[in-house]
Amino acid sequence: MTTTVAPTAAAAGAPSRRPRGAKLVRMLPLSPAIVLMLVFLAGPIIYCVYAAFTNMALTGPGAANVKFVGLDNFRKAFSSNAFTNAIWLTLVFTLISAIIGQNTLGLGLALLMRKSTKIVRNFVGTAVIGAWVLPEVVAAYLLSAFFNDNGTLNVMLNAVGLPGQDWLYGAPIIAVSLANIWRGTAFSMLVYSAALSEIPKEIEESAEMDGAGGWRRLAFVTVPMITRAIMTNLMLITLQTLSVFGLIYAMTRGGPGTKSQTLPLYMYEQAFSFSQIGYGTAIALVMLAIGAVFSLIYLRGLNSEAA
Repeated sequence: MTTTVAPTAAAAGAPSRRPRGAKLVRMLPLSPAIVLMLVFLAGPIIYCVYAAFTNMALTGPGAANVKFVGLDNFRKAFSSNAFTNAIWLTLVFTLISAIIGQNTLGLGLALLMRKSTKIVRNFVGTAVIGAWVLPEVVAAYLLSAFFNDNGTLNVMLNAVGLPGQDWLYGAPIIAVSLANIWRGTAFSMLVYSAALSEIPKEIEESAEMDGAGGWRRLAFVTVPMITRAIMTNLMLITLQTLSVFGLIYAMTRGGPGTKSQTLPLYMYEQAFSFSQIGYGTAIALVMLAIGAVFSLIYLRGLNSEAA
């Protein structure tokens, strides 16, 4: 006769407690990083969300007596022509300088460097990356001199018989967009250079043997094979461009008037020039929402490509 001994509660519970304890032990080295993220990332975000729903200010009643105002800051923003103008200019700036400019030029330079000699690769790489590593303020002053009424661009246009203009006054959003392209293209070039290096040469050689020309190979072989890199690059440069502040501020300060006042500059003006911290923080949350929408679009593209 066989006797079955029921496991004790301690014996039954030991296997479940041991893995849980092991997980806690493995998480101990991560605890300082988790604490730092909570203090310096999650904490400010929570505080900003709180401030966006108050009348918080640097001076006046909102400085001494902070009150909850609900959605008033957001209603004020979306009923303001200046805020609508800032959103429009932000989207134009992002479209021209990131989605079209940096993305397309970065891919073109990566393709050029892939087919060129070592001397050309070194020269182009040094020139493009040199613009990227320049401090933002230094780059802004260089480009202000380039686009100025008596600047280098107008000198070159006049030399070939074309009329010049004061780009920073007549077309400031175009000027700052071109400046951001010049400064930020290096990142896209590096991303695409890495992606192109992963394409097997045998595939392109097979397409060439089948009679596909350069443009057909680019459209039907190269681009489909680096789609994930394209989506990743677009997401990163879009989010970076949405938050560009120093370059535009140093070149135009958002002017003349509000012709180049993107959301970061409008937010800064409202929060620190006009001391409306609550209103400025509400604008920052709108910027965060716009960035989240772009991110979801690109992530959807990445997921569809993976599927």
